[in-house]
Amino acid sequence: MDIDFTTLPAPDRYRLLTNFVGPRPIALVGTRSSAGHDNAAPMSFFNVFAHEPPLVVLGIQNRGNGEEKDTVANIRRTGEFVVNMVDMKLADAMIVCSVNFSSDIDEIAFAGLTPIPCNQIDAARIAESPCSFECRVERILEYPKRVLVIGEVVHMHVQDQCLDPQGRYVNPETYQPIARLHADNYITSDRQFELKKPDALLPFEAEQVAPSTERASR
Repeated sequence: MDIDFTTLPAPDRYRLLTNFVGPRPIALVGTRSSAGHDNAAPMSFFNVFAHEPPLVVLGIQNRGNGEEKDTVANIRRTGEFVVNMVDMKLADAMIVCSVNFSSDIDEIAFAGLTPIPCNQIDAARIAESPCSFECRVERILEYPKRVLVIGEVVHMHVQDQCLDPQGRYVNPETYQPIARLHADNYITSDRQFELKKPDALLPFEAEQVAPSTERASR
């Protein structure tokens, strides 16, 4: 089946993209309202895109009536946000935060979560999150019904049990983030496996590399 995205209605594009590109990590994004309330919004159009500089990207759609969501308004005003990663312990609270609350509702408190002041930005991270990233806006890309927020990570918080004894890599037995598949379907990373790349080139790869290597040595 071939599908022409240039003629496909937006709801069909959304359905196909989100059905086949997955699982997508969930960012429970924390911001602070102008009145000082803690806003928390889950987003599955999210990922890390670079380590130098350390960048994450959020894709945030407008509301159905065309208005920007509170998260975008807060990010525009403050230039800051915090990404809280979500595991099974946070799953139910994350779904509560997906409700369209009015801007004067403290969503972290409403979901029964514990706010903790961030170190370098004026927002609250979530104590129950296994990992949180404090971010400052690097730039915002504007589209008619959506914005892409590129944020630079300036501080990271990790629960000790989520790291190996050397503090270098995650402990897969304790850090098991959930991700979104499609519609109301999610997946957890409790069945992990390793795939290590070969130490030597495969024969057909060696044949492709050899000519350029030979030319370089002349």
